[in-house]
Amino acid sequence: MAQTPTQNRDDRRPGRGRGRNKEEQSREDELIDKLVHINRVAKVVKGGRRFSFAALVVAGDGSGRVGFGTGKAREVPEAIRKATDQAKREMIHVPLRDGRTLHHDVEGDFGAGKVVLRSAPPGTGIIAGGPMRAVFEAMGVQDVVTKSIGSANPHNMIKATFKALANSSSPRSVAARRGKKVSDIVARRGGGAGAAAVKEQADG
Repeated sequence: MAQTPTQNRDDRRPGRGRGRNKEEQSREDELIDKLVHINRVAKVVKGGRRFSFAALVVAGDGSGRVGFGTGKAREVPEAIRKATDQAKREMIHVPLRDGRTLHHDVEGDFGAGKVVLRSAPPGTGIIAGGPMRAVFEAMGVQDVVTKSIGSANPHNMIKATFKALANSSSPRSVAARRGKKVSDIVARRGGGAGAAAVKEQADG
């Protein structure tokens, strides 16, 4: 019975910032999390071996935003949670054409890893290796062709992929940077009816 007054006070005051927290929580619940790689690390100490786990996770909203993170812990679930939290904090936005593919071909490298990402026509699907496939699925890309050259280390592949995505741009941003019209940029890229269609989409 002693808890009733406090409970009533809480009911009278719905909460400061409580609605905002619910909104942020709902956005986080909608994110797509994908475990890319998990590694077991053994540290030799006086009493024997001490094991810990390192996780690599990719998170995205399925609409062009994606991020990756790493986490270390004594237990696998805790390592995955840390990596997921970091991936959600460090998300980047990648412009997509028609919400399904990249605007142009792009390359990226990190260490010994190098990747080539190419835009693709509708119906192509995601042609990519394991680590890179997780990135595009979380980002919401439907059509893309990729190639990994060099290191097959998941960390290098993911970082090279994100470096390439960071260099991706849309016709609208290129036109604004150069002080030109979107039609000028699109005409150089494709020309003809295809260019007109992309121009109409960019202006819309």
